[in-house]
Amino acid sequence: MNFELDNDQVALQDSVARLLQSQASFEQRRKSVATESGWDVNLWPALAGLGVTALTLPESDGGFGQRPVALLPVLEALGHALAVQPFLATAVLASSAIARAGTDAQREAHLPSIAQGTRIVAFAHDERAARHDPLSIGTRARCVDGQWLLDGRKQNVLFGADAATLVVSARGENDTVMLFLVDPSQAPVRIAPTRLVDDTPAADITLAGARAERLAGDGLAALKATIDAGTAAACAEALGVAERAYELTTEYVQTRQQFGRAIGANQSLRHRIAEMRVSLDTLRSAAMIALLALEIDDETERARELSRAKMLASRHGTFITQQAIQLHGGIGMTVEYAAGHCLRRMTVLEMLFGDGASHAARLGAGIVASDDGRLATAA
Repeated sequence: MNFELDNDQVALQDSVARLLQSQASFEQRRKSVATESGWDVNLWPALAGLGVTALTLPESDGGFGQRPVALLPVLEALGHALAVQPFLATAVLASSAIARAGTDAQREAHLPSIAQGTRIVAFAHDERAARHDPLSIGTRARCVDGQWLLDGRKQNVLFGADAATLVVSARGENDTVMLFLVDPSQAPVRIAPTRLVDDTPAADITLAGARAERLAGDGLAALKATIDAGTAAACAEALGVAERAYELTTEYVQTRQQFGRAIGANQSLRHRIAEMRVSLDTLRSAAMIALLALEIDDETERARELSRAKMLASRHGTFITQQAIQLHGGIGMTVEYAAGHCLRRMTVLEMLFGDGASHAARLGAGIVASDDGRLATAA
């Protein structure tokens, strides 16, 4: 299988990279995260102007109808720049949920504005008790006189305080999984802004009888598809973050002088750089496979491929960014230097949608189940 980008993907990646270099340098990023909002709101419409927010949306919803793998160069570039933008929250998660479960009217009301970069929609799903279980949902939905009301609490909602609309997961009667659109400006919705360890704006959201509009499609299927899309996107962004950490490290060991020569001349350090390169290539394969897996029809096979990709991305992405800190020494952890921020972003990406250990456990459980089935058939 060819894991190289085609000409169109390379051109798109170059366009996004040039935009990020001019408007989202590391120094500009530091200034943005120090503001009250925590991100550069002017960069978002500029990204949308390149068409990246519409890339995989259906043409009927104002998008370009591209395959999921078309997101790889965009996410890779965003990760490389350590960009703090609501791309994952809005253009991947929220848009996937609405596209999968929304009615024609709901899609028309939200997806074109997401594609144009004029509306931020957040995906509110994670809860404190979930512990990497994607179907652990404590938020409850009840229908009173034809109006849906939600009660519960969501945590670490990416860009939750900036969203014009929330997509919220909840369980109704008989524990049915449903997705809802919620206006966050109403009084029964309380939003507590916070920051993740990598400075990404997030929010803890409390719903106390909040009015909601149900997405009419199959909530469980849409939720699984949305989490799958987020998992693949996290792998792809991790590739860009790891590339940045690798580049910073190779440059540092080639220029840092000790005892009259570059520290990169030491054989032991050269071996560690080589190990980082091998991990980077493995991570690139995992990112590509994760996005390709979104097109697998068989749910079991798709879940297996995504878990394998997320496990590898977590393992090798963490290794690369940790090695970057080790080889930089103390300077690697200073806020003025990008290497430490690579590790912080990688830590968040690993935890999103299940960490590497939880996906390894899912793979192991699948192997045990398959073995049990074969033994039962043989018996």
